[in-house]
Parts: sequence; structure tokens; C-alpha cells
Amino acid sequence: MKTDHQYYPYSSQRMTVHGQKGMVATTQPLAAQAGLRVMQQGGNAIDAAIATAACLTVVEPNSTSIGGDSFVLVWTKGELHGLNASGPAPKSISIDKVKELGHDHMPGIGVLPITVPGTPASWVALSKRFGKLPLKEVLKPAIEYARDGFPVSSEIGKFWDIRFHEYTEQYKGEEFQEWFNVYAPNGRAPEIGEIWKSPDHARTLEAIAETDGEAFYRGELAEKIAQCVAKHNGFLTKEDLSEYEPEWVQPISVNYRGYDIWEIPPNGQGIVALMALQILKDFDFVAKDSIDAYHKQIEAVKLAYMDGLKYITDPKSMIVTEKELLSEQYAAVRRALINDQAILPEAGEPVPGGTVYLATADGEGNMVSFIQSHAGDFGSGVVVPGTGICLQNRGSGFSLDPNHHNALEGGKKTFHTIIPGFITKGNEPVGPFGIMCGMIQPQAHVQVVMNLVDFVLNPQAALDAPRWRWIKEKIIEVEPQFPDHIAKALVRKGHIVQRAVDSGMFGRGQIICRDQETGILSGGTEPRADGSIAVW
Repeated sequence: MKTDHQYYPYSSQRMTVHGQKGMVATTQPLAAQAGLRVMQQGGNAIDAAIATAACLTVVEPNSTSIGGDSFVLVWTKGELHGLNASGPAPKSISIDKVKELGHDHMPGIGVLPITVPGTPASWVALSKRFGKLPLKEVLKPAIEYARDGFPVSSEIGKFWDIRFHEYTEQYKGEEFQEWFNVYAPNGRAPEIGEIWKSPDHARTLEAIAETDGEAFYRGELAEKIAQCVAKHNGFLTKEDLSEYEPEWVQPISVNYRGYDIWEIPPNGQGIVALMALQILKDFDFVAKDSIDAYHKQIEAVKLAYMDGLKYITDPKSMIVTEKELLSEQYAAVRRALINDQAILPEAGEPVPGGTVYLATADGEGNMVSFIQSHAGDFGSGVVVPGTGICLQNRGSGFSLDPNHHNALEGGKKTFHTIIPGFITKGNEPVGPFGIMCGMIQPQAHVQVVMNLVDFVLNPQAALDAPRWRWIKEKIIEVEPQFPDHIAKALVRKGHIVQRAVDSGMFGRGQIICRDQETGILSGGTEPRADGSIAVW
């Protein structure tokens, strides 16, 4: 994969960053530097990923927290490993119980959508299996920023302020008071450049580090989480926490023009990106800015997404397998539906048979693709008093229709939006990539992979390129900088094109590529965020 001298005309003016001994790419400069610091102190790419992820819970608290979930792809010693650290619904919850509380769909805030957090368990699992440094050392930068404070960065500060004003109107119950105590201590969101600190958060990170996560799942922190949820009539218990373990899983892939594109299997939606690429790979694309390329991308994503929305849930409850959804036979059937005009997509019938992303690499050949989230911005809005733990609202993705494949059940994992990606070629690593932000993630994965592979853009240019996102039916939304002549041509093909006023919902990504001949690392970071690459 070429990684130099290929630039996209709609460039952010950032250049691809190169390095040799180590690289960390993420959405916040302090977090990227934290990962590099750990690597320079003797840690590897896995240690750096944990340090960066933990630091992001402090310096980008609107997007991720200790009370969220994680998915990870790790390349080490010639093999790719997958970790699913998403948590299930509380065992005692049910559709009937939620409806009895007056809800006809799962709420997005409060205690009801809280599921078991998997993020702290992911840090522990990664550290124990692949890390070189003790977890106490790896979490030090995050602890220091939480205890001593840090100046709030630009994009994060902007969204923090927006959410504060929204939540002042939305968060009326007692269960939300701690959110305002922690995240708006002066009766407002911290200003850009203002120092914000959370000593409770620091103490929680210290407890996790000192006990290898035991305090969070079976100790004092677990007790506080359970008490907080119970006080406000939620369902998550200490037993739910104590029984949780993250799952090591076998990553899934498709071969796209000689490159193997890897994702975590369901309950994540990464398979949607693979289904779309499987449909697209038998088309020929001559130029990126062609109407035909955009049209077919959009149509393939629509078809793949309809299947994903119908079939993806906890693997134990899925009625079709990944193999069936990714089969050449099924891709051919779906591909045949694409014609010259936009279609109303429907799910097919396969033949039986608020998020942060970071990428790290080191000089030893280890590479990590890590995504971490508490779902919506600031998750459920419920912060456990005295801990700084903001609990996720991932359960909001469940359906209260008992006939839906993703119907709410106690102990079940929901359809999950966060997905890390990885590329290999000939059993050698090319590198990690990922784009966060809800339902655009597999759509953006498809666009970025095609930018890299089909159109030979370098990592930075692949991220700079204007994006589109499918909303529903024939409706797509495009970024403000999306070429007008292409948008008009898509309208002529039957697409309903809406132009966004900003790029807030088009994802924020990172890419690291390793040259297979020289070992040189090349990284791109997101122009739509406070993106930063720390390199050694």
C-alpha cells in the first residue's frame, strides 16, 4: 500500500506523519502523548494503547468513560487477536419490566439503558496477555491528568458546552445531579483552554490499577455502582458486575483487491463494512471522484446495513452466521440489485450455512486498533457519586419488540456500533484503522478502505476526503465540503441528498500503515477533531 505523495484535493493541509520506533494516533493530543510516553518508558504498542484509552476517559469525557465498552484488534508475533469487551444487559431486566415503568421503547438516558461496562476489563485483559509494563505504570498519565487537571482542547470544549446546555433541559432527575457536579462544577461547561480536573476519577483509576480491575467488578467500586443504580430503580447489580469477563474472539475478514480487511465479529457492526466491501469488490472503479464510484458505494452500504440492522445482535441469538452473511454467493445476490438508480433497500435472506478511537504501533511490530465508548455523549448521564464513573447507555440499542432479533433480554448483549478495523496483506500487517461515531462507522470504514486501496490515497488524505452517510431509504447526507457537482449527479440518480451544516456526525478516524519492506510507519489523524499523532 502506497503511503506517500498521494493527496486529496480537499486536504486539511495536514501531512501524513512518518516514524520508526513508535506511533500513537488519536483524537486528543495529550492522550497521544501519554501513549508515546509509556512506549518510551519501555512499554509496547499494547501498553501505549491502554495508556491512551485510559487517558481519553479523562481528556475526552464526552466521548468515552470508565463506564463504557471497548473492542480491540491486536497484531503481535504474526497473529491478529480480537477482544470483545462489551457488556450485557443486567440479568434481571426484561421487556415487561421496562414497559411496566411506562416506556414503549428503551430510553436513552437514566439508569434503565445502563449495561455492564467492559472497558476496565479490556485494559486488564490486554495488559495481562500482551503488555510489558505493570498496569500501575500504564495508567499513571491518566491518573495525573485526572488529579492535576488539563486544559480542555478546542473541539472537545465546543461539544462539552453544547451538551451542557442540552442536558440542563433534559437531565431533571436526582440521578443526574452528579453529572453536573463533575462535568459542570462552576455551573457551566469548562471553557476551551480552562483547566478541568476530577480527583474522584483519579482515585477510581488508581483503584483499578492497584487491583487489576477487581475493585471495579468485585470490590468497593462495584458496590458504589450497584448502590447508585438501585437507588434510582435501575437493574444493574453487583452480581452482574462480578460475573463479567471480556471475550477473546476470532476476527473476521474479507479479501478486497488483495488486502484482507478485518473486523470484530458480532455483536459489533463491523460485519456491515465487510458485507459492503464483498459486494463492491467485483466492480471496477477508475477514479474516486466519479459518480459511479459514489453511487455504488452508497447502494452497497444501504444493502449491507439493512442486513446488519435485521440480523446483528448477541451471537448466541443470531439466526444467521457471519459465514452466511459474508459468502460470495450472498454477495452476488445483493450485488445484482444495484443498478443505475437509487433503490429502496430491504434486508435479504442469506443462504443458511459517543466513542473514541486510537491506533498504536511500535518498533517491535506490534500494532493495536482500539475503540472505546459509552454510547451517546456522556453515556446515560448517570455518574456514580464519589467515583467519577459515567455509566454508558448502550442498552438503548435494544428493541422492546419481543419479535425483533435484537429484543431486550437479561444477560444479552445488544447490537453494538463501535468497531475497530485492521488491514493485512499476504499475512503481514498493513495496519490499524478506525472511524468512530455511531452508525456511520461501517460506512466510513468502506470509504476509507476504498480511499486507501482503490484510489491509492495516503493515510491523511484518506481521512481528509469528504464523506457521505446513509440515513434511511434513499436519503444520504453529505459534508459541507462534499463536491457540489457530485451531489447534484447523485440526485439525478434518485438519491435524496441533504447537505450537513457541519461535520459533527461524519466520524473521527485514525490510520497507521507499516511499509512491509522498510518497516516505516505512516499515520493520518482526523481533521474533524483535535486529532494528533505522537511519533518516535
